[in-house]
Amino acid sequence: MKIDRRTLIGSGAGLAAATLFTPAIAQGHKKLRFGVGPLLPSADDTKKAFTPIFAHLAKELDADFELAATTDWAGMAVAMGSGQLDAAWMGPWGYVIANNATGCQAVATVKYDDKPTYLGIIIGRPDLKVSKFPDDTKGMSISFADVGSTSGWLIPTYCAKEVWKIDPKTFWKYSEGATHAANELSVSTGQVDLATDFDRNRNAMIASGRIKPDSNKVVWTSDPLPNDAIVVPANAAKGLGVEVQKILTAITVEQAKALLPDRYTGFVASTHAFYDVIEKAGIAVGKIKAKA
Repeated sequence: MKIDRRTLIGSGAGLAAATLFTPAIAQGHKKLRFGVGPLLPSADDTKKAFTPIFAHLAKELDADFELAATTDWAGMAVAMGSGQLDAAWMGPWGYVIANNATGCQAVATVKYDDKPTYLGIIIGRPDLKVSKFPDDTKGMSISFADVGSTSGWLIPTYCAKEVWKIDPKTFWKYSEGATHAANELSVSTGQVDLATDFDRNRNAMIASGRIKPDSNKVVWTSDPLPNDAIVVPANAAKGLGVEVQKILTAITVEQAKALLPDRYTGFVASTHAFYDVIEKAGIAVGKIKAKA
């Protein structure tokens, strides 16, 4: 399937600038082009935090590298489909969108606190009385994250449709498109009653002092979801995926402390099958089509 800006905008996904890299003429030493999605509050923050792991990967592959940080997940899918990336760090839903459109493949899944999974959550103001979710929250204001977010949009949207049997846009006073950090702050400051997030982000914001532990509370938790994927394009150079997987899964917990942001502990080998739960949710909410 050919992917372009119109395709993704039509699917409801936001889109960053399609061009991540300035075209360059290869001279001598090979250069690999890496990408990372909006994992931290700003692109600069993300690029700074994830440069060490991509520098390590490039060194092991005996290559120079360039790293681009996108402002939304849809931009990563466009870059994968247009031959701008040799490998990328992608969120689960962002990866599945890109795989569905371009055939790119996950080769590794990152571990956080030594687990390759995490939890989607919905947080609420600390004074809210929520005994049964979502029943006790009807009519409250809620902020969903960007439509490219797994925990912040896809999974709660899927649960609303298939599990809770509600329309989130009429059941709640609904908005979408916020970052995870903004959602935490919005609930903590009382701007909205509820918001979507994921456990790692909430824990990190508490640890850094950006929010207080009692400034909001978790009112719903998802089943375990696969962590972020390291992805290579469908037309990757022969053997690149295998080499990337080998290098990343060889990283020890001690090495991870220097190469990865806090609490990331390494990688496990992965395939597209590990992300089946995300793909099924995407099909159910009509954002991607089942493969023939």
